[in-house]
Amino acid sequence: MPNSPNEATKSKKTHPKVSNQQNEGTLLTFGGHLEILRKMLFRIIAVVIVLAVVIFCFKKETFTLLLAPQHSDFCTFRLIEHWLQAIGWNFHFEEYNIPLISTELSAQFMTHITVSCVLAVLLASPYIVLELFRFISPALYDSEKKYSYIVAAIIYALFVLGLLMSYFILFPISFQFLATYQVDESIRSTITLDSYISTFTTLTFLMGIVFQLPVFAYVLGKMGLIDADLLRKYRAYAFVIIMIIAAVITPPDIFTLILVTFPMYGLYELSIYVLSKISLNQEAIDEDIDISDL
Repeated sequence: MPNSPNEATKSKKTHPKVSNQQNEGTLLTFGGHLEILRKMLFRIIAVVIVLAVVIFCFKKETFTLLLAPQHSDFCTFRLIEHWLQAIGWNFHFEEYNIPLISTELSAQFMTHITVSCVLAVLLASPYIVLELFRFISPALYDSEKKYSYIVAAIIYALFVLGLLMSYFILFPISFQFLATYQVDESIRSTITLDSYISTFTTLTFLMGIVFQLPVFAYVLGKMGLIDADLLRKYRAYAFVIIMIIAAVITPPDIFTLILVTFPMYGLYELSIYVLSKISLNQEAIDEDIDISDL
């Protein structure tokens, strides 16, 4: 029996993580966790299949959206022309028409299935993240759960921004340059549907990953591998490297280079801001520890 009321109170306190597990019921065995994981995967697969079937049925709308960047009247080109004309520069993109072809009997059908599955996974990604969070949440502290929601939302938002960056800026401008580039006027470009979709998906998901730079910086900062002062020190070098990367993945014109360079460099500055916040929080924790030791 406890010797004092304080000891009785302490004996009633439980570890936050233990209390979370008790609220969920008895602790699961390894086989129990596998069963929950199996059910979770089945739910995710079922949602993806349903979305893929729905997307497959809306063939016209889906491919109108995907093939829009191949046209010279794409909204990005019109908007850029409007902006430049507003500042007194009478600029117009050269009109072009690059037809897509299919060279295999089943190519269009298989491309339709592949596109439906990829878009289904993309649309289901919020649900997939939610299911994964529900799977690991019993092992998290209450404070960790709160921050996990925030981190998951930031990761998803940055990924979507990367997709939009590729769809509206990077891919249409790159396609316009590469599809119309000629080493000789006698050579005509004929782009296959597989090549178009492959380049589109690769570039789009690549930009989604590139936009995770602040998240990577946060993780490395928490591990103590980098800090804000380090990124500030090499800020000029980073800008040059980003510009070189942008020059490689974009057509050789200054306007496109600027369109891609500044958003990517903005991610670098956002990473510095995130790391500076980590440093401030760590300093506040250290001050609290020093005061408690007095």
